Amino acid sequence: MVFDAIRPYGILNHMAATCIFYDRMDYEDGAILEMIIWIVPRPVHGSAHAFKYSLFYGYPGRRLVGYDNERGKGDHRHFQDVEERYAFTTPEKVVADFLSDVSQARGES
Repeated sequence: MVFDAIRPYGILNHMAATCIFYDRMDYEDGAILEMIIWIVPRPVHGSAHAFKYSLFYGYPGRRLVGYDNERGKGDHRHFQDVEERYAFTTPEKVVADFLSDVSQARGES
């Protein structure tokens, strides 16, 4: 995967971060799945770990499933129009939980 082309303004212009994972899938029905995880030098405000992540599934302009740790909000998930706290443990676990929710949203589970 190519990480050099990924330059999210907020992350890279305000703190040194290293992208450790990126994946994107475009579904035939127009849905998009995109996952980005960075290691950051200090925890994002509201989180207690050294990762910044943004996991998205939905359509252009419409999020159906999302996991992220936006500054100030901490770790949380968006699912079926509900935002709730998320207990982050590892990058692998957040990806697994996200993909499980995506499967459910797509009617695959």
